[in-house]
Amino acid sequence: MSDSERKFGAIWGSFIGDAHAMPVHWYYDRGALKRDYGFVTDYVEPRNPHADSILWRSSYTPLNERGEILHDQARFWGHPGVHYHQQLKAGENTLNLQLACLLLNSLRENGGYDADDYLDRYIGFMTRPGSHKDTYIEEYHRNFFTNLAQGKKPRACGQPDIHIGGLAHVGILCAWFADDVPRAREIVGEHVGLTHPDSSLLRAADSFTRILCGILSGLSVRRAIAEYGTDHFSEKRAQDLCERPDEVVVGKVFSPACYIQDAYPATLYLAWKYADNFLEGIIANTNVGGDNCHRGAVLGAILGAANRLNRIPAHLIEGLRAGGFLEGVLQLDLSPTGSQ
Repeated sequence: MSDSERKFGAIWGSFIGDAHAMPVHWYYDRGALKRDYGFVTDYVEPRNPHADSILWRSSYTPLNERGEILHDQARFWGHPGVHYHQQLKAGENTLNLQLACLLLNSLRENGGYDADDYLDRYIGFMTRPGSHKDTYIEEYHRNFFTNLAQGKKPRACGQPDIHIGGLAHVGILCAWFADDVPRAREIVGEHVGLTHPDSSLLRAADSFTRILCGILSGLSVRRAIAEYGTDHFSEKRAQDLCERPDEVVVGKVFSPACYIQDAYPATLYLAWKYADNFLEGIIANTNVGGDNCHRGAVLGAILGAANRLNRIPAHLIEGLRAGGFLEGVLQLDLSPTGSQ
């Protein structure tokens, strides 16, 4: 049986990993990352210009009001150097983890998982002006709301997507349903499939679920990865990779980009190497750049569960802007009877 400190660690860890990486999200030029931010060890605010921003070539035109999701952020698209998260504050979460708050509220208010309720909250949040201040809206959101604007039912609006952002909510669901692993796997598959109905992404989601539920039940990080991550990462490979610098492993061995075929094993590598040190793992993930926010949400859940909430450094708890919300969630009963 999993314990509350591990569950809460997984939840907090997801949010912390994302917020810590946010200012240097999608930096691929590590020289520019160091020039602009130094070696990032704590929450900091994002700054313009962003050396690797691709918003200058990004575009989205809503078909109608049902597809309008950029709102006042639309004016920043198509311009060079715009930081993806320019209006967020130090310790604030990117859009996918802000949506995780909707998921937590849905779980709490419904006494369990309700996909239609989550979709209602998701659509309401994304189409409501001012609901968030994040400038960049990932492709999967744009595809979903284009389909919605065309009249498709919400459950049919997801399109195949192979980005690790699709795993951003898995840690929350595992914490909620950790004591019923088959149910956790079923719900994770359903939830991820709403927006990322891709076979490779769903396989990674299931692997992550089994790893995290194993850790929540008391397995070590390395044993859980060795048992449930073998399709993506192996113990033999870990022994070799852990001898190399992180910027070589996440850069030359695995791409630091968002695509699941590299992003997920890169995350498992970082989890393996930093299994006993939450802070060092989070810092390492942030400073190798790339899609470090979504890797951070996955890594943070794993390391948070392994090290438990009471071993997450206090400054990361106190500086997280979603902390007040999470403190309310942590008062819930996440025992088996409270998660049905």
